[in-house]
Amino acid sequence: MRSFGTLSFGHYGPLGGGHHLTAGDSMLQAIDLAQGMDDLGVNGISFRVHHFARQQAAPMPLLAAIAARTSRIEVGTGVIDMRYENPLMLAEEAASLDLISGNRLALGVSRGSPETVVRGYEAFGYTGSADPRGGDIAREHFDLFLRAIDGEGLAERDPHSPFGGGTGLQRIEPHSPGLRKRIWWGAGTTATAEWAGRIGVNLMSSTLLTEADGTPFDLLQAQQLDAFRAAWREAGHEGEPRTSVSRSIFPIVTAEDEMYFAGSAGSDQIGVIDGMRSTFGKTYAATPDKLVEQLQNDAAVMSADTLMLTIPSQMGVAFNLRLVENFAQHIAPALGWVPTHASAAV
Repeated sequence: MRSFGTLSFGHYGPLGGGHHLTAGDSMLQAIDLAQGMDDLGVNGISFRVHHFARQQAAPMPLLAAIAARTSRIEVGTGVIDMRYENPLMLAEEAASLDLISGNRLALGVSRGSPETVVRGYEAFGYTGSADPRGGDIAREHFDLFLRAIDGEGLAERDPHSPFGGGTGLQRIEPHSPGLRKRIWWGAGTTATAEWAGRIGVNLMSSTLLTEADGTPFDLLQAQQLDAFRAAWREAGHEGEPRTSVSRSIFPIVTAEDEMYFAGSAGSDQIGVIDGMRSTFGKTYAATPDKLVEQLQNDAAVMSADTLMLTIPSQMGVAFNLRLVENFAQHIAPALGWVPTHASAAV
């Protein structure tokens, strides 16, 4: 594990006991949390993207604000649902954000996860899918997005334009060189992971896998990572791709931690989601010494270069920053992690 960060669902709304977290509060707290994590040397902060839900549906403004208030931390998503996206507009926004952040973007995209509505992407104007889950729309949009960020000419120039004229095909602007290296595909199956390896993007392994043959979740996920890397090599891509997994990990350091997290630890679960039998990873909650041992025995955590902690963002900045700091101080170094400011000093 070379890197770690957080993955937030960004929930807002009623919290119980008469408390209410507004959408504005949620975003402003995310900015404050990112600043604190940047000071700690944490590598990344990412947000889940869900439409028609009280979560982060339009992450780009939030990520731009975080990028402007931080200096080292990667800003990203896990994941943007490509069924809903205008691929050329997303390409423009991604390039802009990558330039603003100094190439600190870690943009995770995929077909998306189960929704709170029925085929919500059709309400956004993307219809005609032959796939009941819209997977064909997502792949088509992603293909055009990659062509755009790679700088391919996509629109015929107007030789009579009063703004310069010309002939040939024009690429989208702005263009951020090397942006493709900072794009991740979220995969829930080995077949999709292999596809991501073949086309040459990073792999964000899902929090659940739509495979359930009794194999422990971490082993299934490690096999997925191996298949992805093999496909990358076979395709002849240069360099090493990045891989990430996410886990719910709660270090128990104080009596308050004990109150919140004692009894949270569990085992892998098998269930049906989006009509598919799936395996869900377990939650880790223990004292730091036990967590180190448990995570060192998690095949996927040790295989991936990046670990994302799923955090209860609605609990506020101080709570989550302490959770992240406990992981950074007591656990991450034993897994091979070095904070970004220490890396810069070396």
